[in-house]
Amino acid sequence: MTARRTPAPTPGATTPGAATGTGPDDLALTDLQIAARIRPLLAACALGLVPFTVYSTFLVDIVRDSGQDPVLMGWLRGTGGVAAAGALLLLALACALGTLGSAGAWAAFCLLVGAGTSVLNPAVSAMAADRFRDEATSGRAATQVSATMTLTAVLAAPLLAGPAVLWGWRGDLLATALLAVLTAALLWRRTRRGTGSRPTTPPAHRTGYLAGLRVVRDLPGVPAMLLVSALRTTAFMGQLAYLSVVYFERFALGAGVFSLVWTLSGVAFFLGNWFGGRLLRSLHSSARAAWIACGAALVGAPAVLLVFTTTHLVVALTATALLGASHAVVAAVVTTLLVRASAGHRGTVLGLNGAGQSLGVCLGASLAGAGLGLAGWTGAGVALATTTLLAAVVAACAAVAAGSATSGVRESP
Repeated sequence: MTARRTPAPTPGATTPGAATGTGPDDLALTDLQIAARIRPLLAACALGLVPFTVYSTFLVDIVRDSGQDPVLMGWLRGTGGVAAAGALLLLALACALGTLGSAGAWAAFCLLVGAGTSVLNPAVSAMAADRFRDEATSGRAATQVSATMTLTAVLAAPLLAGPAVLWGWRGDLLATALLAVLTAALLWRRTRRGTGSRPTTPPAHRTGYLAGLRVVRDLPGVPAMLLVSALRTTAFMGQLAYLSVVYFERFALGAGVFSLVWTLSGVAFFLGNWFGGRLLRSLHSSARAAWIACGAALVGAPAVLLVFTTTHLVVALTATALLGASHAVVAAVVTTLLVRASAGHRGTVLGLNGAGQSLGVCLGASLAGAGLGLAGWTGAGVALATTTLLAAVVAACAAVAAGSATSGVRESP
């Protein structure tokens, strides 16, 4: 991935000229200065994570109120990955539907939230990266977007648990719906005034998924990283879909106490993503970065197995933290390498990455549910651990390929 031939631009691709600022100046920017430039985008992506945080945190109460089986309700969490249209207003509509509490309403909720976030998250990541010309700074901006989404989960779970004591989880959803509408209006107003991140290139034709696949096929290392991303998301979101049920059944932790477990997982993920992104900004070797992803995935595989099999609370909490941190490092590597390798095509590549992650959300919940049905919680853990090991294998193959490409360039006259 370090040595690459830049392919010709394709319709709908973002050009390097669309970035704002100057390349040399970008190198001197601190993390806070990068965050200041992309502040509205960080706010939008943060809000997009709140609805599913409510759903996952209060899943035990939701299962009780809906009268449905926990396996069904956990699987519905994953159906958000099959949709691919809409954004903030869809999130507001989804939250309003969720307050009805029936299984049908929750199915619509998960589909609509998945639809909104599948468009919102990759779009925000691409816009943030395109604000800078320097590849390292662009990658850091994109990892800040993912770190912000994680920080939202860290802050949202305990903050949502407090108000829920007064007005229940339905009140949390209604408040989120109102905030989503207000944020959508503010972003629309900002765009109309021309103060948003408007591209400097003229609009081009749309790039469909088939054309997008042809683009990424010729970008060294990108297909492998997209596969790593999908596999990692499958494993991580699969355990999140059932995490609250596991802690409730095994350790009798209700929604209030479980919000602290959710916070532990979120803090670990945030720290891994934030500091992993900082390290990767100074690491120019794509091969080394891919090896880091491989090592982190090898840590995540036994961690997810422990989460689903241990009967000791301390071990479960430790495994939950390790799981979050390891997956965060993998996510940071994937985002950084995709941004670096796809200059001029970031919108296409990150859009495909978002589609792969949405598929991973759906497959993760389904895979964990299948394992649960066949062999209980151990079956769910084995299924997700195997998926994580596959991600490690793909990352290792990408590292070997990147190292070989670099050696070939050095040896060529």
